[in-house]
Amino acid sequence: MKLFITGIGTDVGKTVAAAIVTEALEADYWKPIQAGDLEDSDTHKVQRRVSNTKTQFHPNAFALHTPASPHYAAQIDGVSIELAQIHEPQTDNHLVIEGAGGVFVPINTSDCVIDLIRADYQVIVVSRHYLGSINHTLLTVEALQARHLNIAGIIFSGDENPSTESIILHKTAVPFLGRINNEPYFDANVVRDYAEQFRDTLLQLE
Repeated sequence: MKLFITGIGTDVGKTVAAAIVTEALEADYWKPIQAGDLEDSDTHKVQRRVSNTKTQFHPNAFALHTPASPHYAAQIDGVSIELAQIHEPQTDNHLVIEGAGGVFVPINTSDCVIDLIRADYQVIVVSRHYLGSINHTLLTVEALQARHLNIAGIIFSGDENPSTESIILHKTAVPFLGRINNEPYFDANVVRDYAEQFRDTLLQLE
């Protein structure tokens, strides 16, 4: 099983969700494009929060120094991101792939993050409640559906908002996979607890 984790925007809890899904399935983890924070990248963050011994962490296809949209970070670094240069790691394990920002974050002048999503991936959309998040979530789901990509479901991140969640689930008819609450911190123990809550639901996606 290959699960692509995307968010409705930046800083919605995508990396925490990726850590929980990775731990729940004891899956391998791969972030194709990292822009900025190379000393404490998303791979480092997930690695600190995953405690099983089966997960393998695969290197970024592109590790860019500037914390910006990948197309701009690549320009500053003097490199060109080409889809043909991004090779999915070979593994016999489940694979969790984490995107960069939202689905229409550009990675070059012609391609966006959504173009990284292959036909055999199942997409998990991470949605966080804020003014405008309903619109952003519906647009994200509609964009994925327009390309006939497989949407595994939605994870809501942060404080519960029943009105927002119910309208999103009603209008998209996308499965609800679970909620990650606002926690004081997310360490390996907290991630392990959430992984146990999510495991059965995620295994049913196979």
